Amino acid sequence: MVKLGVYTAVLHDRPLREALEVIKSLGLAGAEINSGGFIPTPHLPVDGLLSGEVDKDEYLSVFAETGVELTGLNCNGNPLHPDPEVGLADADDLRRSIKVAGLLGVTRIVCMSGLPAAHAGGTVPAWNVIPWDSAYLDSLEYQWNEVAIPFWRDMDALASEHGVRLCIEMHPHNLVFNPATLQRLVERTAATNIGAEMDPSHLFWQGIDPIAAIEHLGDLVFHAAAKDTRINDAAKVNGVLDDRHTRIPAEENPIGLGGRYTLNRWPADSTWDFVAVGRGHDQEYWARFLSALAKVDPDMAVNIEHEDAELGQLEGLEVAATTLKAAAG
Repeated sequence: MVKLGVYTAVLHDRPLREALEVIKSLGLAGAEINSGGFIPTPHLPVDGLLSGEVDKDEYLSVFAETGVELTGLNCNGNPLHPDPEVGLADADDLRRSIKVAGLLGVTRIVCMSGLPAAHAGGTVPAWNVIPWDSAYLDSLEYQWNEVAIPFWRDMDALASEHGVRLCIEMHPHNLVFNPATLQRLVERTAATNIGAEMDPSHLFWQGIDPIAAIEHLGDLVFHAAAKDTRINDAAKVNGVLDDRHTRIPAEENPIGLGGRYTLNRWPADSTWDFVAVGRGHDQEYWARFLSALAKVDPDMAVNIEHEDAELGQLEGLEVAATTLKAAAG
């Protein structure tokens, strides 16, 4: 029942072989490797593979020798960002990811739909999600019709050419953030190779039940993440739309997000937090989650994404792996 593994971004401080050995030691059998976008690619020599300087069979042999399957690539970024230092770079990363996935025989790439400016000539992405005012609907029509649809129609064609499926993470601050917007993208591009990466963590805090979302999307679910979310008591006062993030000073080396942009600091009394699998929803919930995925595809890859700030690197992976293995039991 499904293939349990790890998205190796949390293990970027280790060489690829050592990261895969950690995954194997957790009793898991799959790995998702970063191929571009927001973060570096220490586990995947994209340029070397595409140029032929790195032999693909030699690269893949590390997976065979450790007994961990390469189940997907991850190229999360904002390919529609109006700042060319970000948008053009992330779009190029996605194109290169599709090509290297085809070369390696990897059939799944996790990515984000992206978010353009509110209007032509804008310089900052704008997320319009409640267009009760026609001005916002005007903006959404520009974002979809003039930016997103032409781009993703081209990406779908390229993915089809290389035998790859693009798995969109339904992520707030992107045009695609829930099942309705995922279906809109697929339908309006007439896509054959675009579907969903089912990351439940971003659905939980929106009030969406990921299991209901899986049942609704059906065959459009191509791939999955295992990441939990805890709703905190502060949500009773401020709700889940919380804008109290603050800048991290340059001397503290904030994480870069492309160009001049960086990750901000989370509110101290946050309304919700990403937590290891099992720390937001119990084992019984995750058993139903995995079962719902298996009904769509019994061989679907489900990779742990560790972003629990309260747990260490290996500790968080161990908590998540323990919960998932018991849930799959």
